[in-house]
This record gives sequence, C-alpha cells and structure tokens, in this order.
Amino acid sequence: MSSQFGPAVKRAIDAFNNPADRTGYFGLYDQNVVLHGFPAGLPPGIEGLKAFYAGLWKAFPDCRLELSNVVTQGDRVATMYTFRATHRGEFMGVPATGRRVEVTGMTILRFVGDRCVERWDVADMLSLMQQIGPK
Repeated sequence: MSSQFGPAVKRAIDAFNNPADRTGYFGLYDQNVVLHGFPAGLPPGIEGLKAFYAGLWKAFPDCRLELSNVVTQGDRVATMYTFRATHRGEFMGVPATGRRVEVTGMTILRFVGDRCVERWDVADMLSLMQQIGPK
C-alpha cells in the first residue's frame, strides 16, 4: 500500500489479525469517526466501532482480514477485503457452530491527518448468515 495512509492502515490490519493486540486496531480511527453501513443502535464514534468489533471478535476469535484492490485518492482509501474465521460464539442470535466462514466486503475510509474520520462499509452479511445458519 503506497499512500500516505498506508502505514496506518497496515498497522491497523496487523493488529486486527493479532488476537493479543486487537485493541491496536482502533488507533486508526478518530474518536468521533462517523460510521456508515454498520448495524443500527451502535453508540456514535469510536465507542460504536468498539462495540461492533467486541461482538465480532467474541463470535469469531480467530478471524483474519485480507485486503485486496487498495485504491487511494485524495483523503480516501478504498479496499476490498476478505474476512475468514471460525464461528466460535453467538452471532446475531445464532449459537456457535464451529463452521469456517469466508465473507467479502468493501470499505472506504476518509482521513484527516493519519486518522480515519469517516468509514463506509458493505459486507456480504447474507452469505455470512447462510454459512453459520442451518445446513
């Protein structure tokens, strides 16, 4: 990733993929980050992001993110991602199944300085729910 935001994004993804240092992921974000495409009812700002990821990491403790097709323009970074994990805890009302999942999505991050101040996210949640739902 060869933009001015590249090192910050790389540190965040490395932290995300390291269960011992996951809180380091939040260093990418401004305290008042505006989130688009996340579940309704989350607190605003970084607290909403933390709440979302606390539930995700509890349900999928071995999860990993892989970025692809990273594009930067001006103050924005857009990327496609693949999320891979094992369903080990309750997620959206579905008890742990032990199933491996793979979900794709896209994110756009808007930066001020080296912090993300706004994030848009689209993930294939239907696919995720089908993968952990009844077979």
